[in-house]
Amino acid sequence: MLIWPAIDLLDGKCVRLKQGDYQRATEYGADPAVVARQWVDQGAERLHLVDLDAARNGSPRNRAALEAILSAVKVPCQVGGGVRDGQSIAELLAMGMHRLIVGTAALKRPAWFAQMCDTYPGQLCVGIDARDGWVATDGWLQVSQTRAVDLAQDLRTRTANIAGLIYTDISRDGMLSGPNIEQLAEIEQATDIPVIASGGVANADDVARLARRGTHACIIGRALYEGTLRLADAIRASRS
Repeated sequence: MLIWPAIDLLDGKCVRLKQGDYQRATEYGADPAVVARQWVDQGAERLHLVDLDAARNGSPRNRAALEAILSAVKVPCQVGGGVRDGQSIAELLAMGMHRLIVGTAALKRPAWFAQMCDTYPGQLCVGIDARDGWVATDGWLQVSQTRAVDLAQDLRTRTANIAGLIYTDISRDGMLSGPNIEQLAEIEQATDIPVIASGGVANADDVARLARRGTHACIIGRALYEGTLRLADAIRASRS
């Protein structure tokens, strides 16, 4: 199972939110590039980046921080947040991002997302963030009337070129309460898109449990920053 340490950017700083609440942000570093080098030095082979400002209002306020991270490390990086048009996709890929995560736009314009996947095969992932199984959008500020499972299945029928599906249970995100295995299993059974679990991982046992059940990859954030899980232990558990 692949491990993606997370670096979430807000106003140019590395932060973590609790349950997607921008009012419950904890800062973990004023220089995200330093944080990125820290994870790579500890064994990270890839990084998951999120532009929280762009996710909330579509404004790419963290481009300088993203560029600094790409200059600081030589591992594949994927980024999400505010990727809602062809220009953003072209610019971020030209910047050197390994792949991009599209959330809100994939729900609101599925035909466009499928077209972009076919234009950039293997470089676009769909980010499905859910509250109680319903897709949330616009930086998790709005909850739609679309079930996460239905969105995954619909997008899969439209294109074979989706690189992956990042599934985040918002209620677990940043809470260190363990992943929601039941909802994760539902989304994995609904589609053959490789699923990356996000939200709730607290310790090596959580990682091992995901690995044993065959989850493709997982994103780890707060547990690494709070020290409840060492990256080396997460990597070791991912190979169990």
